[in-house]
Amino acid sequence: MPEGGKIYYWRVQSVVGTLLLAATEKGLCRLQFGAQLPAGQTEPWIESRERLQPCEEQLKAYFRGDLREFTLPLDLRGTPFQLRCWEVLRRIPYGRTCSYAELAEQVGSPRAFRAVGQANHNNPVAIVVPCHRVIGANGTLTGYGGGLNVKQALLQLEAGQLPNLFSP
Repeated sequence: MPEGGKIYYWRVQSVVGTLLLAATEKGLCRLQFGAQLPAGQTEPWIESRERLQPCEEQLKAYFRGDLREFTLPLDLRGTPFQLRCWEVLRRIPYGRTCSYAELAEQVGSPRAFRAVGQANHNNPVAIVVPCHRVIGANGTLTGYGGGLNVKQALLQLEAGQLPNLFSP
C-alpha cells in the first residue's frame, strides 16, 4: 500500500459482490473483493465517492460488457518483480488467457511460474490488473481472490457468454 499521504476509498456494490476501491492522489491503489478496510494501515483513509467515481463508472461499463480496457491511473506498489508481473498482466488482451508459465516467460523469468503465481495473489488491483486472465497450464481455473466462480464469470463475460448477467 502506498506510504504517506491520504488514501480515499469507496465501497461499490457489483454483480460480483462488494468491491473496496482505494486511491491516492496518483491513482487507484486497491480494488479488492469485500468491504473490509485493510488492517494495520498507517495512512488516513477518507471515504470519498467523488474520488473513486471514475473507477466506479469504468467498472460498471466493464460489467455491462461496454469496456474492454481500463484507462484509470494506477498507483501500484510492490517489488520490482511484482511490478513487472502486473505490467505484463495489463497487456493480456480482453477475452484472452495465458498460463502462469507463459506469464513467467513474458516477465523474463521462465522458471519462476510459482513466483508469478504469488505476484498474482498479491495483485492489489483485481479486475483492472486482470489476474483473472491467468489459468493453469492445462487450461483449468486456478485460485482467485474473489473465488473461482467470480473468475469464471469474468472470463465468460469477456468471452461474450454472459451478456445479460452484468447489466446494470
